[in-house]
Order: sequence, then structure tokens, then C-alpha cells
Amino acid sequence: MIRVLICDDHRLVREGLKLLLGDAGDIEVAAEADGAVAALAQIRAAHEQAQRVDVVLLDIAMNGRDGLDVLKQLRSEFPLLPVLMLSTYPERQYAVRCLKLGARGYLTKHAEPEQIVDAIRTVAAGRVHVSPDATDALVARLVHEERRAPHETLSQREFQVFRMLAAGQSVGAIAQALCLSSNTVSTYRARILEKTGARNDVELALYAVRHQQVTP
Repeated sequence: MIRVLICDDHRLVREGLKLLLGDAGDIEVAAEADGAVAALAQIRAAHEQAQRVDVVLLDIAMNGRDGLDVLKQLRSEFPLLPVLMLSTYPERQYAVRCLKLGARGYLTKHAEPEQIVDAIRTVAAGRVHVSPDATDALVARLVHEERRAPHETLSQREFQVFRMLAAGQSVGAIAQALCLSSNTVSTYRARILEKTGARNDVELALYAVRHQQVTP
């Protein structure tokens, strides 16, 4: 059996995934977590108690600590543990970034049930799950690596703040959501404006729409 830990802050999503994976026959849900802190605690506890977790199915956007931060932490603590990212965001926005951070695959929550099951089996077997859309994104990234858009030079935290600013969130709201100080977020904002060439949040939002990083 492939033992999966589901980490998603939406209970309905977790319940739906449990039903789906329960029908697979060779997959069982070993544990579930509603956030980053709980996920890391469960994985650490399982490791200490020699209880196997074969795959982590990790939501990319959660309250508090971001899923990509959790991915980086898992890569540091448990480099051999396969992590399969699950997201509402299109693959062109996040798939390449997740794979570069060490994820073994990337799925959208609109994926067909069979695709989710196949992806779990693939990463559990030590391979990487890459969909056709993610493959296209990877090829495009390689082809245009030397002509990267300014937002592609942002650090992971800067990119996270960039998307939240572009979506119209205030510095205060971002600070609260990410558990950071307003001064820290303001520093990230200044770096983002400098790197993208935007002069204010309105120009930053227009930049994000132009580069298909947010929906207009």
C-alpha cells in the first residue's frame, strides 16, 4: 500500500481526496493535516515512530505558512520523501517553480481522479510526474532562460508577496496572512517594485496581468 499524507486547509477537499484514494485499492490515507504546522508535526512524528509515509500531497496555498515554504522545509529534513503539489493555480504559474524547489510533481485541483491516482503512484515509485502542460512550461523555461521576465528573478517569498500585492491585498493584510511584520512586507514590496520596474501597486498589478500571473 502507498501511504499518503494529505495537507490541505479545506476540509471538503481533504474528504474528497480520502474518498477518491480509498477507491484506488493500493493507496491509503495515513494521515491528514489542515495546515503547515500540523503537516510538519505529523511527518516528524511518523518518522520518529518509524511509521511510513510514502507520499505527501501538499496544497500550495494555505493559511499561515505557504505550501512552498513547507516544501522547502521537507526537502531539507526529509530529502527522500516525495512531495506532490496540489493547487488551484494553473501549471504555467507554479509547476516549474515547484519542481525546481524539489517537488516530484504538480497537479491542479481540476485534474481528473485517474490523473491524481496515477501521479501518486508515479512519485511513490521514485519517478517525477510531469503533465503535458508542465512539460511545455519546462521547455519554455529552458528555451527562454536567458531572457527571463523580471518576476522570474524574484525570490520565493518575494514572488508570494508579489502575487498578493498584484491581487490587491494591502501590506497589512499580507503581513497578517504570512505572519510577518508590516515593515518586512514593505521591504519585500520595495524590492519587488525595483526588480519589476513598477512604480506603484497599480503598475505592479498591470504587470502581473500582462505576464499572466493573476487573472484580470
